[in-house]
Amino acid sequence: MTSPSKAKGNSFERRVADFLTNLYGEKFIRAPGSGAYVGGKNASRKQMLHEGQIRNFNGDIVPGQSFPRFNAECKSYKDFAWHQLFETNRVLEDWLGQLMAVADPGDLNMLFMKFNRKGEFVVTQQSAIPATVGVNHVVYNSATHGCWIIQEFNQFWQQHAATVKSLSA
Repeated sequence: MTSPSKAKGNSFERRVADFLTNLYGEKFIRAPGSGAYVGGKNASRKQMLHEGQIRNFNGDIVPGQSFPRFNAECKSYKDFAWHQLFETNRVLEDWLGQLMAVADPGDLNMLFMKFNRKGEFVVTQQSAIPATVGVNHVVYNSATHGCWIIQEFNQFWQQHAATVKSLSA
């Protein structure tokens, strides 16, 4: 039986996949095993798979066919230590590490985060999608993974839906 925390994460992954399906009119689905098949310690499995199979097991979301460069992780947690964004945030570093462990050069890497009673957020590399002037955001500088922009979920998509499509193609 699935643990409550795993079920919560799976539910958020399905919600993100459904949102992207509706936004782009192309089917996005939750990855079987949530990307663990070729992520982290299982990266060596990439050597036995063809490109299409690898793409289907990268990250937590299997993108639509016209999004070959889309790489995403989803995290749904009770809380988040926002104050630690001004120093090394170990939790965020771990999540970015998971995201980047399965990333290929040229991928658009995105982290979707949801926290109870706080909201949903999108995290992207600043080099891919810079912050929009006049739009609320937080910049997180990772010593390991570079500079990232954190923005509220709906606000992000209002500003960057077309950019995500073009950078993922």
